[in-house]
Amino acid sequence: MVATTDGNPLLELKKLEVVYNRAAIAIQGVSLKVFEGQIVALLGTNGAGKTTTLRAASGFLGMDNAEITDGDVVYQGERVNGRQPHETARRGVVLVPEREKTFVTLTVEENLQASVFMGWSQKSRRQAQEQVYSYFPILKDRRRQVAGYLSGGERQMLAIGKALLCSPKLLLVDELSLGLAPAIVADLMGRLAALRRELGLTILLVEQNAAAALKIADYGYVMENGRVVFDGAPEKLLAHEDVREFYLGLSESGEAAAKSYRDVKQYRRRRRWYG
Repeated sequence: MVATTDGNPLLELKKLEVVYNRAAIAIQGVSLKVFEGQIVALLGTNGAGKTTTLRAASGFLGMDNAEITDGDVVYQGERVNGRQPHETARRGVVLVPEREKTFVTLTVEENLQASVFMGWSQKSRRQAQEQVYSYFPILKDRRRQVAGYLSGGERQMLAIGKALLCSPKLLLVDELSLGLAPAIVADLMGRLAALRRELGLTILLVEQNAAAALKIADYGYVMENGRVVFDGAPEKLLAHEDVREFYLGLSESGEAAAKSYRDVKQYRRRRRWYG
């Protein structure tokens, strides 16, 4: 499937604000668009508001005593603020969370069986499970193994496999690369890109590893302190010196990396002022 930006986006966040415990603003004024067939990367450091943005889009905010206090989540042209997770999942919005990706005391096969919609026939369940194994053959080899003993990369594969059994139109993936070796990250990113091609999935990918995410993304947004501070196509982000220095570690000056995107911008201004 070829991504297109014609027409209305599949998912659009409009000036979204989320507050935790009725006091702490987690994200403010966040706007982004995800068109059908795209892979969109949402980049930023830990605490930037990326996970909150995914939870707002998927309906999981209530579990964290958080709520949307302003703005809109629009999916397939319909405002879906405050929908419950099972409602959004049935509409095709499926979250692969950062934490608690699998049932660690169940086997791989039991994890997959637990993710299939209850209304499916036994034959449909088996076919769906075999399809997941075709995308991730290592899971078939590990099908009798307890998920808690899988490697980090295998757990990610299982989490994605569980999500695929929910028949997603829009897959929300939170921190795919977290704690994994570069070779494993590259393999998983390649698998996501293949799933987009083969299944026509649309993917919103939250990542701290900007370099890995931008290799497969069609568009990217950079978040800092709960706001979107920069966006553009991968080539635009990769060419921007502030983004290159802070998020990609590609400083042209040889200076030590700054602590935040804001620090980078202030450093650039001082360098221009004083030469």
